[in-house]
Amino acid sequence: MINKFSLSQILKKLFNMFGYRTIFKSPVLSIYSLVIIFIIGAISLTGIYWSSEPEALPVPKTTSKSRPGEATVLMLNNVVDLLLNKPGGFLSNDIMPPGVFLDNMPSWEFGALVQVRDLSKALRESFSRSQSQSKEDPDLALAEPRFNVDHKSWAVPWPEREYSEGRTFLQNYLLRLRGAQPSAAEFFARADNLRYWLVTIETRLGSLSQRLSASVGHSRVHGLPDNQSGRDILQNHRVNKTPWLLIDNVFYEARGTTWALLNFLKAVQVDFADILEKKGATASLGQIIHELEMSQKPLKIPVIVNGQGFGLFANHSLVMASYISRANAALIDLRELLARG
Repeated sequence: MINKFSLSQILKKLFNMFGYRTIFKSPVLSIYSLVIIFIIGAISLTGIYWSSEPEALPVPKTTSKSRPGEATVLMLNNVVDLLLNKPGGFLSNDIMPPGVFLDNMPSWEFGALVQVRDLSKALRESFSRSQSQSKEDPDLALAEPRFNVDHKSWAVPWPEREYSEGRTFLQNYLLRLRGAQPSAAEFFARADNLRYWLVTIETRLGSLSQRLSASVGHSRVHGLPDNQSGRDILQNHRVNKTPWLLIDNVFYEARGTTWALLNFLKAVQVDFADILEKKGATASLGQIIHELEMSQKPLKIPVIVNGQGFGLFANHSLVMASYISRANAALIDLRELLARG
């Protein structure tokens, strides 16, 4: 005799067979389910912990016997060390969970890494040389290229190993700067050397400010030359709005950039104290540091809000752009003061 089932009865049997009741009735499935839930929870909590932003590093202590440049080089070394040894290590090139699922901290790392590259380049090309025709320092010549290795590479070259080697060469330079090695290193704390590095910072901050402002989209006016009249023709150019999924990436890249700059400028404030006082630029540098500190305030909510300009909700990107723009304006004033005789 063949039993005939209605459609509802068949669906009910299938649900009971594969549904939640079966999971808890079967000891094996119950264990598997608990293990999966535990793994997902552990990965999520680990990801949250790894995504926590570090606080500003303490300014290296110097004494009357310290040579100019020690604080800056030591701070650069400490920033690289933190990038490699913070919770989770260097995450930008991770291919395993939870690192592969994270995007905020890798963006933060990239922002800080760009500043490491800029300062190491300035050390090699400007701070360690008395003039443009001087011989470059051998340790800095080996350190700077290693920081420019692709941060997303996970095989060859391996960024962690390259950055670690670059840090080792920085430490060798620092030992020679302190006179701990026979071949002494040089660091020239001059106004023109500082301006060389500040020009790079100015372009970085200007670009970040525009990218952050693009979170809401805005129009810019461009002047194009008219071949017939010789005058500029004003054209309204629509800047592409930052895609919704990339808004938090740009925001955290800016956070990493301002975090690294805050640390470096505090060290520069120590090494260039005499120059800044002579040029009357101490207050200008203090203003830049203040704006960068404001940009590092902790977020009150775990998501990046992207409200519309004067709309009902906040816009974290525009707030960050405001702090960066003010820091950049003070940076321009600082460069002008350093250029005066």
